[in-house]
Amino acid sequence: MHEAADTALLAVNLGTPDAPTAPAVRRYLGEFLSDPRVVSIPALLWKPLLYGLILPLRSPRSAANYAKVWMPEGSPLLVHTRRLADALQARLPDWQVLPAMRYGQPALRAILRDLRAAGIRRLVVLPLYPQYSTTTTASVADLVAEETQGMDVTLIEDYSVDAGWVAAVAASIQAHRARHGAGGHLLFSFHGLPQRIADAGDPYPQRCQDSAAAIAAALGLEAGQWSLSYQSRFGRERWLEPSTLSELDRLAAAGVRQVDVVCPGFAVDCIETLEEVALGLAEHFQAKGGRLDYIPCLNDAPAHADALAHLALCAAGSEA
Repeated sequence: MHEAADTALLAVNLGTPDAPTAPAVRRYLGEFLSDPRVVSIPALLWKPLLYGLILPLRSPRSAANYAKVWMPEGSPLLVHTRRLADALQARLPDWQVLPAMRYGQPALRAILRDLRAAGIRRLVVLPLYPQYSTTTTASVADLVAEETQGMDVTLIEDYSVDAGWVAAVAASIQAHRARHGAGGHLLFSFHGLPQRIADAGDPYPQRCQDSAAAIAAALGLEAGQWSLSYQSRFGRERWLEPSTLSELDRLAAAGVRQVDVVCPGFAVDCIETLEEVALGLAEHFQAKGGRLDYIPCLNDAPAHADALAHLALCAAGSEA
């Protein structure tokens, strides 16, 4: 930490359990699923269901999935977010750059309080969600507003079509295909959202479509060479369509045997990309007679850090 810096950048991600164990996952999911931005059911109805049924059933299963992708240094999401923050720090030597988690550790609320106590003059908050949603970005904004009264704060709400970010994603896809073969159909898989949230006005689906279209255009792809889907469903209500699972089934039925999957809604790799897509959906598509090649997230790639540092500088008024 740069003690003399008067400007700080917080790279905020969703969060992760401290360990791939049922108790750690239960603590994490309890905090995450208690956020009214995530689950809007009244607490008097939701909390008994959450703590009496959902957490006891889901925590052991989720822990087993985390164990499949856990790294020697810890959770992939936390490891990669820290590395990305370090890469941003190298590009912003006069700032403090800190990773923070909306749920779990290192806790965003505690970091905000520490920065305020330290007399930080200028704060830039970068939620690592390229596409704005009320369920993610707005939840970060809520907490930041609670803890930063009197501070000069800028929240970067969305970078779904930022030129530097789009170019970085497109270049990563090109590089992956250069190493592993030209590939076949390109599938953009974004985190899902209940349809009722989109119906209430959340712009997330349009932001995802804008991102996919911009990246596809940068790659020079034609309409039939790519498609978009939504993963990570939870519960029984209707979610955004098509699901990644159903889209893979559609492609298999149409005779597509090679699919490259990229997840540009995730800044860094995590359980949803590594366990759900690279392992689970790859196995599912293989059973359909095809091959799924997962293209990793940008993580701490130089082009990613360059793009996000530029966003931060622009937000602070330090760069045109």
